[in-house]
Amino acid sequence: MKTKRLLFLVLAGFFGLTMFASCGGGGGSQEQTSADESTKMEATDGPDAAQMAKGEKIYNEKCFACHQKDGNGIPNAFPTLVGSDFLLNHTKEAVAQVLNGSEHVPSHGDVKYPAPMPPQVDNYEDAVAVINYVLNNFGNDGGYITVDEVKDIEIIR
Repeated sequence: MKTKRLLFLVLAGFFGLTMFASCGGGGGSQEQTSADESTKMEATDGPDAAQMAKGEKIYNEKCFACHQKDGNGIPNAFPTLVGSDFLLNHTKEAVAQVLNGSEHVPSHGDVKYPAPMPPQVDNYEDAVAVINYVLNNFGNDGGYITVDEVKDIEIIR
């Protein structure tokens, strides 16, 4: 009995530390950076290769612990990004959630998620890069969003 309890505590501590290290915090300057050539969108082609690479890097640093490497999340804990109605149909709100976090993580079907989402990045370019990466990976074909489309989102800190 003691062994099971100790194993549970060790695993819970490890999981908590993993979430703390990978979720939340902008991890950088609080300044908003302007779009540079490597993160600009081409009007007809969608995100360029540099922006997609940036989005993948951010995903791997900030998002994978909760949403997993394949985007499927953790059942009853963290939502899937695969075919997510919220992500695919409320893309601007998804950018706002990446920027500011949310106490109200959208449900997926009958599943309601208990944990809030902390802010992940601190500027529009990073938020757009990671959302565009997710919109076009994990079996999603969700198009893309531009920095110009989200500049009216207030960044709250």
